[in-house]
Amino acid sequence: MRQITGNKLLVRALKEEGVDTLFGYPGACTIDISDELYKQDEIRVILPRHEQALVHAADGYARSTGKVGVCLVTSGPGATNLVTGIATANYDSVPLVCFTGQVPMNLIGNDAFQEVDIVGITRNICKYAVTVRKREDLARIIKNAFYIARTGKPGPVLVDIPKDIQLAMGSDEYPDEVNIRGYKPSEGVHSGQLKKALAELNHAKKPVFLIGGGVNIAHARKEMQELCELTGIPVVTTIMGKGAIPTDHPLYVGNIGMHGNLASNKAIMECDVLFSIGTRFNDRITGTIDTFAKNAKIIHIDIDAASISRNIEVDIPIVADAKLAITKMLKYAKKLDISDWVAEIMEVKKQYPINMNSYKGVTPEKIIKTINEMYDDLIITTDVGQNQLWTTQYIALGGENQLLTSGGLGTMGYGLPAAIGAKIGNPDKNVICISGDGGVQMNIQEMATAVAQELPITICILNNGYLGNVRQWQELFFNKRYSSTCLRYRKSCNHDCQNPDKCCPKYTPDFVKLAESYEALGIRVTKEEEIKAAFEQAKANTKGPTVIEFYIDPTANVFPMVPGGKSLNDMIMDC
Repeated sequence: MRQITGNKLLVRALKEEGVDTLFGYPGACTIDISDELYKQDEIRVILPRHEQALVHAADGYARSTGKVGVCLVTSGPGATNLVTGIATANYDSVPLVCFTGQVPMNLIGNDAFQEVDIVGITRNICKYAVTVRKREDLARIIKNAFYIARTGKPGPVLVDIPKDIQLAMGSDEYPDEVNIRGYKPSEGVHSGQLKKALAELNHAKKPVFLIGGGVNIAHARKEMQELCELTGIPVVTTIMGKGAIPTDHPLYVGNIGMHGNLASNKAIMECDVLFSIGTRFNDRITGTIDTFAKNAKIIHIDIDAASISRNIEVDIPIVADAKLAITKMLKYAKKLDISDWVAEIMEVKKQYPINMNSYKGVTPEKIIKTINEMYDDLIITTDVGQNQLWTTQYIALGGENQLLTSGGLGTMGYGLPAAIGAKIGNPDKNVICISGDGGVQMNIQEMATAVAQELPITICILNNGYLGNVRQWQELFFNKRYSSTCLRYRKSCNHDCQNPDKCCPKYTPDFVKLAESYEALGIRVTKEEEIKAAFEQAKANTKGPTVIEFYIDPTANVFPMVPGGKSLNDMIMDC
């Protein structure tokens, strides 16, 4: 048995776990680890410009590749800057292993320089968080961390390593197996519950599949499409579940919830059997709980037992991996005689399409539909706000196309670093980020990372001069009191301004000049006829990132909309 430092063991462990990419930002409490990484060339180390962006990049890498994303940051502020990204990954079930440096054991609890209790801070927003307190425990803890992150309901794990543990000598052995008492992920499907669910389906007159992110996480798209085609049951998705079946499939209805289409919400509210797979039934999906699918028997498949009946009481719970459950259902399911129900729902979808026909010029609908026409083999990331909602309404997903977005936490600043991580993990795929002018500025420094890594990603900035989603709520429900949402506002402006068209200061920054300052390509689009040409330029720029700034109507809103606290029946179709 050879004796090596904890740092050497960590690097060896990463290789044993198949890690090929690590997103890291160095510091005093990780400098020795960085040195060990410098001595090898099997693991690529990516240096973002901020730790929050670093963890979002690892998240985008993980979601798009199916691998575990890996982070390395120093103690104190390096560690605390991970918090938002860890919470983002936790809510969306993204497998991450985040390594943080820590001050030496003898200094913990003494308010040492750059000391924080990062385990205590993150314990409630990740699957597992631990400080390594003995050198002999290091290998086992790392092995456990990767296993916990990728199994069951995937999620982030944090491993905090004090500096003296990193330098301590110990065994070079790395375990082959994991045995964690009290952690036994579900590996099978309860046949009795599944047959009970199918029996309920067979008697249904108005059944609906409600598909969430769990189906995409389980890589069960093919199986899900086969199941809906076998049964003939229409499919409604959450925004995280979009793409579970192709968006142009004749049985795909659309998204459910606050900004879903009328047909989807109607299908949920009028169905007699609601078969949900891989959803959490959060408030953005359900509206008021007491009116949600009140006439339906509810069946819920989820890998996480704690997610079942948490928000919506279900009649038939099934704890199982989505892919395993769907695969087993394919053996027993049969075609249902529900053609009238499907025709009714699809007629509503036809009669009440989502569009932005009331707005002229450059609209998000036209931008996203141009993307649909011009790109395949696409990974699209979004920020949060109106840009996210428009994207989830209009983006076409099928085949291997992927949508990466912060669905659970709603994290602004996610889109650009996630696109960077996705492109690093998928160099042969097209990667486009759709962001707002507010969200993109939260991690705009990552333009430097995209340039340094020579990543030909396209960043679409929908510039309306506002924090648009909040502005929309202020317009509809706060009598146009635009408090802290105008991004052109200056100290000299009229505090009560309600007219975005008169006497407005120049927008800051100039995104084209900003892109050029990073040595990226910057393009501004102000007319509809310029949209396609801008994307053609972006596609031709294969040496680095392209920023396309789209000037859109500052008053453009996302419709339909269910106001907060209302039923899915209380939809605002337009204003």
